[in-house]
Amino acid sequence: AGSSPPGHGFRRVTLTKPTFCHYCSDFIWGLAGYQCEVCNFMSHEKCLKNVKIPCSCIAPSLVRVPVAHCFGPPGHYKRKFCTVCRKSLESLAFRCEVCELHVHTDCILFACSDCRQCHQDGHQEHDTYHHHWREGNLSSSARCEVCKKNCGSSEVLSGMRCEWCGILAHAACYVIVTPECTFGRLRNMILPPNCVQLFSRNFSKLHCFRISENFVSVFTDEDDDVDGSTQGSAKDVQISTDSSKQTLKIFDGNDAVKRNQFRLISVPRIAKNEEVVEAALRAYYINDDQQEYELQTFTQQALLSDDVINRNDAAEDSNLGSVFRESVPEAWIIRAKPKDEEVIRIYAAWLKVGMAYVSLRVNKDSTTQTVIKEVLPLLGRQCFQIRLMFLLSLVQRMVLDNQELILNRLKDIRKTSIRQMNQTRFYIVENSKSIVRVNLFVGGLPPQLSPEEYTNILKDELAIKTNVVSVSHVYQAQGAVVLEISCFSEAERIYMLVKDTTVNDKPLNAVVIPEVRASKIPQNCCPLLVFVNPKSGGLKGRDLLYSFRKLLNPHQVFELTNGGPLPGFHTFSKVPSFRVLVCGGDGTVGWVLGALEEIRHKLVCSEPSVAILPLGTGNDLGRVLRWGAGYSGEDPYSILVSVDEADDVLMDRWTILLDAEEPAEGAENGVAEPEPPKIVQMNNYCGLGIDAELSLDFHHAREEEPGKFNSRFHNKGVYVKVGLQKISHTRNLHKDIKLQVDQHEVELPSIEGLIFINIPSWGSGADLWGSESDNRFEKPRIDDGLLEVVGVTGVVHMGQVQGGFRSGIRIAQGSYFRVTLLKPIPVQVDGEPWIQAPGQIIISAAGPKVLRAAKEKTE
Repeated sequence: AGSSPPGHGFRRVTLTKPTFCHYCSDFIWGLAGYQCEVCNFMSHEKCLKNVKIPCSCIAPSLVRVPVAHCFGPPGHYKRKFCTVCRKSLESLAFRCEVCELHVHTDCILFACSDCRQCHQDGHQEHDTYHHHWREGNLSSSARCEVCKKNCGSSEVLSGMRCEWCGILAHAACYVIVTPECTFGRLRNMILPPNCVQLFSRNFSKLHCFRISENFVSVFTDEDDDVDGSTQGSAKDVQISTDSSKQTLKIFDGNDAVKRNQFRLISVPRIAKNEEVVEAALRAYYINDDQQEYELQTFTQQALLSDDVINRNDAAEDSNLGSVFRESVPEAWIIRAKPKDEEVIRIYAAWLKVGMAYVSLRVNKDSTTQTVIKEVLPLLGRQCFQIRLMFLLSLVQRMVLDNQELILNRLKDIRKTSIRQMNQTRFYIVENSKSIVRVNLFVGGLPPQLSPEEYTNILKDELAIKTNVVSVSHVYQAQGAVVLEISCFSEAERIYMLVKDTTVNDKPLNAVVIPEVRASKIPQNCCPLLVFVNPKSGGLKGRDLLYSFRKLLNPHQVFELTNGGPLPGFHTFSKVPSFRVLVCGGDGTVGWVLGALEEIRHKLVCSEPSVAILPLGTGNDLGRVLRWGAGYSGEDPYSILVSVDEADDVLMDRWTILLDAEEPAEGAENGVAEPEPPKIVQMNNYCGLGIDAELSLDFHHAREEEPGKFNSRFHNKGVYVKVGLQKISHTRNLHKDIKLQVDQHEVELPSIEGLIFINIPSWGSGADLWGSESDNRFEKPRIDDGLLEVVGVTGVVHMGQVQGGFRSGIRIAQGSYFRVTLLKPIPVQVDGEPWIQAPGQIIISAAGPKVLRAAKEKTE
């Protein structure tokens, strides 16, 4: 019927429990509803004629440009539904790390390749974007953009959401929303996909989006190798104890046989052939006419000899007899009946929007060349600089040879897998020489070498082929280079090899990085560069990485444990205006700002403002800039809105030169080179003595058992415990150091700790300087070019400061400091502690003040 919904096979069912309609999300009153036999779509009778959501069996064929998903590790997702079979996710399931697709482990092979297209890969050039709709899994409070009524449901998979702009709508309403997507409230922060180019062939989605493989499952977009046991699970088929039913294993072609992947179907013992074939096709989400297929018995011998016997005897009328004889094989293979001619669809790759294809009848004499000849006039092209290619299983590309017989090729694919055949697309492509340019960031090399020396190391260690690999950027101070590679297989080889390579006992790391085409960035767009440290504080970084990849373009989200901040800054180096969001503790913020300071001169936007999402234990800088005491699960979307509305403030930064005069330990006969001077950047504070000693003990405890340090409360408890152990210790720090402020010697009182503070927050929010006025010193500010110097007399004093009962001992205020250490002393800068050998420490103002995004005052 003309009004029949796309691909569904609806039948009337008797309802035994409260049921909701997947179309309008309302309750189905009465005892009857209509359910699709393939994908379980449930509908009111009155809604049937309006259903526009395609069935899972045809959804893949409706996607113009297939984009594979990026599945993370299997997990438990409560109150979510599978987008393939529409049932709730009660067992382990997968979700895409880039879009909101959720799917059962044994439905993953049938998920439609319709992930967000986050970059151009050299084939498509879009400048306008349409809404990218994803069905279901909306919160129950969701409101429809069109009718303003509730469109969410925690009962069923219903309602629609645009993956880019986030607007929500009913399945009935979304079809009348204007198709163009403007990226919504976050449009000024999102890096538009048409500005990003990435030649990604040979690299999985996980590599392209730099998603750590140590936390990702074995599933990648081109590797569907699933253990047969999961495929054989009877989630959808209750193994029937009813003696009139039989459960059969069904294999889809030779590929499924090789992998031992089957689906189970339950059919009546007296079922006709066509009923069993239809059930087998449904199990694999195939909606073709069952007359075109047949079942063959599957035996162990067949598996061993790779020669599968055709069950249908020529003399038998295969449509009448039952599949079952006296002894019933329990496993069957679906096969396509041979055809003398077929109709194929050919898509024109140069057409940017719409589903434009030409249907063409091919016979056993049709070759690639004859097909191209027939298709071109139909597509309005006469030139023959064209090649025919197809996408196999929507992911792998293959160019067809001119003399290839099309029907033979189709027959081979069908033998391998009928479902793969159903998902194979023919594309006709202009035969231009495509440029391949893969950018690979390689870090962990020795610092301060020349480009030639780096090239030689890469030749020695990775055997790079210099005819296709060139060093395009060198970051000498960081020991990193960016390689431009004009061959996919060479790029993949280098990427895999880098992981197992060490130079001077230091492991190398490789990151695939996209190219941002700055000229295409809209005038008012100031994309946000996001850095997340998943190890900071309470280990909340994992969820944030997922949320930010989903809300923004994943190409603007960088995980700091994967190559540090430099790949992110390099990616954004040509962007005329951008902001930075750092998610981590004070140490992480210092790390990112230090990297920014070192490569500022290589960025077109040399002074991006920096916002902070505090994930650490102390988070003093986050407090000062009004980002709060620490992240506690707020909605990531509202965090991004706050960043967009934040004000820019200037803040002093300081350079600390540590020059040890004593030789390093372990020197033979006391004759050795002293340690080279070390330079660190400081944003918040620098402590010497007891403060740094506690920090060091905490640091060692966390290194030993990182898994235990997963909450701020626990972390602070460890600090208290470490402090209590040191209450009785006395250290006469004032006898072990000398202090000079702005060229004047300063006499130190009797203290155990000396702290230089740049911001009015120390040790998780305490006010160390104190608020009372003092005519000896100016009132501290974060942009006055002055540092405050404070002393503490011990652990008890520090505890009193943190409790708000006392402040520190004010010692000095100035812009240039020289500290002389007479013996080894613990030192910490912004939460990073170590033992410093005797010598000089010089603190002076760093270059330009840094721009900080501070959250607007709400009071």
